[in-house]
Amino acid sequence: MGIEDYGGGQTPQADVLVVTTNDVPGHQVTQVVGEVFGLTVRSRHLGSQIGAGLKSMIGGELKGLTKTLVETRNQAMERLVDQARARGANAVLMMRFDVSEAADVGTEVCAYGTAAVISRS
Repeated sequence: MGIEDYGGGQTPQADVLVVTTNDVPGHQVTQVVGEVFGLTVRSRHLGSQIGAGLKSMIGGELKGLTKTLVETRNQAMERLVDQARARGANAVLMMRFDVSEAADVGTEVCAYGTAAVISRS
């Protein structure tokens, strides 16, 4: 697996800008649409559970679980962007991730932020 398999984020051509900051330099917020989120819950498959159990005995990165978490975060982010776009926003400000266990069967990942309409200053 290459480094591109362990990351996420947007392409330069994205129509909805997602930032972790309160504002975007060179832009002004013309409308606050409101809170938006993207949520997904993923279960762990048996192969990664067994591999993780064995790896935890000898130490090291759990690459299968890392890849699954990256995919899960990216899916939550895509859903966040889809919701913002559907509500007429072209930006999501103050985006954050929240990760928790879901009833001992999987991992819940929620990407959330404030949908807004921004324009160049």
